[in-house]
Amino acid sequence: MRRIMRGSTFRLRAGHGFHLPLLPRPKKTAGRSKEPKTSMRYATINPYNGDVLKQFSETADADVARAITDAHAAFQSWRYAPFTERAKVMRSAAAILRSDLDGYARLLTLEMGKLFTEAKLEVELSAKIFEYYADNAEHLLQPEILPVADPAEGKAMIVHEPLGVILAIEPWNFPYYQIARIIAPQLSAGNTVLLKHAQNVPQCAEAFEALMLKAGLPRGAFINLFASRNQITTILNDPRVCGVALTGSERAGAAVAATAGAALKKSMMELGGADAFIVLEDADLKKTIDWAVFGRHWNAGQVCVSSKRMIVVDKVYDQFMEGYVKGVAALRAGDPFDPETTLAPLSSQAAADGLKQQIRDAVAQGAKATEVGAPVPNQGAFVQPTILTDIDGDNPARHWEFFGPVSMIFRAKDEDDAVRIANDTPYGLGGSVFTADEERGKRVARRIETGMVFINHPTMVKADLPFGGVKNSGYGRELIGLGIKEFVNHKLIDVVDIDAPF
Repeated sequence: MRRIMRGSTFRLRAGHGFHLPLLPRPKKTAGRSKEPKTSMRYATINPYNGDVLKQFSETADADVARAITDAHAAFQSWRYAPFTERAKVMRSAAAILRSDLDGYARLLTLEMGKLFTEAKLEVELSAKIFEYYADNAEHLLQPEILPVADPAEGKAMIVHEPLGVILAIEPWNFPYYQIARIIAPQLSAGNTVLLKHAQNVPQCAEAFEALMLKAGLPRGAFINLFASRNQITTILNDPRVCGVALTGSERAGAAVAATAGAALKKSMMELGGADAFIVLEDADLKKTIDWAVFGRHWNAGQVCVSSKRMIVVDKVYDQFMEGYVKGVAALRAGDPFDPETTLAPLSSQAAADGLKQQIRDAVAQGAKATEVGAPVPNQGAFVQPTILTDIDGDNPARHWEFFGPVSMIFRAKDEDDAVRIANDTPYGLGGSVFTADEERGKRVARRIETGMVFINHPTMVKADLPFGGVKNSGYGRELIGLGIKEFVNHKLIDVVDIDAPF
């Protein structure tokens, strides 16, 4: 273990998987090189070795306008497509993903550095999401019959009708899953979708557009755009676009939500997270430590719901720390295609550099940083696994999101103190409680101010569980019935007897 000495500078940074594009427009080039010749927005840069594999030009303004027109035209017919037709497309998309699982997974690893083993799991998860809506969309959108005080006066029901064209702005950390969890419910509801994906996963975005066409989705119902910041504003101000769903940073969310609000468009935001991982004194410590190591370091720690803040009660704190350090030290950084690798590089060198600066800033404010494990490779966007302790109430780092293999560990006096620390955050996405007493775990979970809490497991993502948070983690829900109803018109139809009294 290596202790990082205190520094002398401070700069607040917040990490997440998406930032609004701010760079100048690139020229399209071909071939491989170590460094791009020009600043670029959309490019495949291998995070493991820095190779620039492919660059893409932004979508022209005329093509953005045409995409909106095409998506609106597709909506006019797709909205009336029977559920059986929509389900057929969803099932076909799932089957295609599974038929070339390695091929789709390879793009994930090349573009954002995900372990190949994890990349294949993401492809499978995306397939399951498509299947979930193929199986359940019709039932989830069934008209709801309302109870009325006097049935003799009429019948009332709510029907759920699609709104129209939806803009989806998605991040790089789960390039396929993020798309699937928005387009599967929205297409199943009868909406059409325009996609603005992250700049470093353009081939993943193109692959999903091709996937949906191959699955039988009508042209125009799902369109990928290499859009600029100004074009996002243009899209949201178009009257044919009815709403926006964004997963990304608070900065991006605030900017897009403001634009959508000014245009009176509905928005759904999934933003940052700093999930608490509470360890109570009666927890199975060995298994809890194993889950803590996994919960913090899967996807190289670049997960909005990863276990970023370990909160351990005093009675087991020292034992937890000893085991946790050993577990983190056992991680092996290297080529993400190597099945022996258990710690991938970050998504880009810029992300790695930013995270290292965050660590220095936290130390400058009084935190202790301990580097753990064998040195990570010099090549690639790696960050040494680091444990931050002694983060007192005056250190603003306790409110930051560290997007990578950095663990904040807090000592709590008891259960009440653990809950207090867990809620001392601007975020409210997910969280975990580890205890041998299930009922106790549920009671503690009810006290945690988040959208999701898991007992004896890190926050996880599944096709049949809802996803979303509160506070600065955003608003709205994705997946299951909550997600499919985010962008529908809940229309009241009331049949009243013409002779009913006023």
